[in-house]
Amino acid sequence: MKFQKPKGTMDILPQEAEKWQFVENKAREIFKLYHFGELRTPIFENFEVIVRSIGENTDIVSKEMYDFYDKGNRHITLRPEGTAALVRSYVENKLFGPEHPQPFKAFYIGPMFRYERPQAGRLRQFHQIGVEVIGSQSPITDVETIVMGLDFFKELGITHLKLVINSLGNKKSRSNYREVLVDYLSKVEDQLSQDSKRRLYTNPLRVLDSKAEEDAKIIENAPSILDYLDDESRTFFEEVKRLLDSLAVPYEVDSRMVRGLDYYNDTVFEIMSDAPGFENVLTTICAGGRYDGLISEFDGPLEKDSGFGFALGIERVLIAIEAEGKEIPKTSSLDVYVSCVSKKSEQLAIKVAQYARHSGLKTELETSYRKLKTQLRAANRLGAGFVAFVGDEEETANSVTIKNLATGEETQVPLEELEQYFKEIKEISTR
Repeated sequence: MKFQKPKGTMDILPQEAEKWQFVENKAREIFKLYHFGELRTPIFENFEVIVRSIGENTDIVSKEMYDFYDKGNRHITLRPEGTAALVRSYVENKLFGPEHPQPFKAFYIGPMFRYERPQAGRLRQFHQIGVEVIGSQSPITDVETIVMGLDFFKELGITHLKLVINSLGNKKSRSNYREVLVDYLSKVEDQLSQDSKRRLYTNPLRVLDSKAEEDAKIIENAPSILDYLDDESRTFFEEVKRLLDSLAVPYEVDSRMVRGLDYYNDTVFEIMSDAPGFENVLTTICAGGRYDGLISEFDGPLEKDSGFGFALGIERVLIAIEAEGKEIPKTSSLDVYVSCVSKKSEQLAIKVAQYARHSGLKTELETSYRKLKTQLRAANRLGAGFVAFVGDEEETANSVTIKNLATGEETQVPLEELEQYFKEIKEISTR
């Protein structure tokens, strides 16, 4: 039997993992500047947590969930997105209490799961970075969080960015618009795609997000949600735009843009890339919005019943960096290669390797006792800065021969001075 990874998953090999770590570390670095802390939730949740938050009529719940009953007959699902899990944790752990900074600001990094057709940048197990701000009803929160997302991408070298915003209005505005939209779409129902026909009476706003060719003209002529905002929602959206203008952040308003989850209201946004590698196709690399009302769905306090956040796929971010023609900087190569040609010298060799590691140097220890010429080739291939030779002569002299591969210079270092020698190498390399 040939063992293979499940369809829609991938192995992240060591050389690729370095790129992932670079993206994740940049996220942590930028988010901490905005005073966000990391929160880690389980990769599976009770089924009701997801259904209650994102809606049972969404495609995620109806078609894409990895859900099952465990041995205790509990209905469990692998998390398809991060907001529901974080909000559940926020309420369950009473993170709204006075001992926690308010508004509560957190980010998460980890795998998500959706059963859908695997495609570039979105596999069945994919990985998201997301942020959430809970307990603020201010439009400043919306703008500050959007700007943080833009800062993150710029730090990664992604400069071909386009910010698109819209307002879905509050619950009242959205309900009024829903009636108008259903009335409009029902008159052309026979012309809609099969997916849009299904969504028409369950989640009609999702029709506006359809990519089906037969829906394009219908969507283009659909009434705009911005015409149905009440005074409260209109004022809020105008303030978001005013604040973006004050920061000289360019944006475009797209009244047809919606989000696929039921909990969104008022501000929604997408950050898109038109980098050369995407061949003039705008590609969404980050999306999010406001979700006032979700906290109370989890029996959280009404006075904290507001939230704003976004999520981005790490796989898609890596594609966007590549589309920019940029390369992720590799971590520095190996510092020290400890060469050992016989079992007799292995005790000294491992001691030398540990001296180097305790001095903060990345170190590889030869364990196969290959020929010296073969070991030197390996050291060069690994990009080592120095080779520490350990053999019979070194055993007798109680010293180690260190060769600088850049200059070819060799130095005989007594064992009792070796740790200090390695520390000096470390100091020089970090200047």
